[in-house]
Amino acid sequence: MKKLVDKINAAYAEFAKNAEAQVVKGNKAAGARARKAALAIMKDLKEFRKASVEAAK
Repeated sequence: MKKLVDKINAAYAEFAKNAEAQVVKGNKAAGARARKAALAIMKDLKEFRKASVEAAK
């Protein structure tokens, strides 16, 4: 589960960097990268939830 948390943190860092570039600089390509990273984060968070529930049993 530690590996999954590290993966989520890395994806969030990528999202934050690209979202900042879109908001501050108006970089449209960074917006697309941020949206892609957001989808990956959602997928990983769902996977984390499943692993967390299994670990709690």
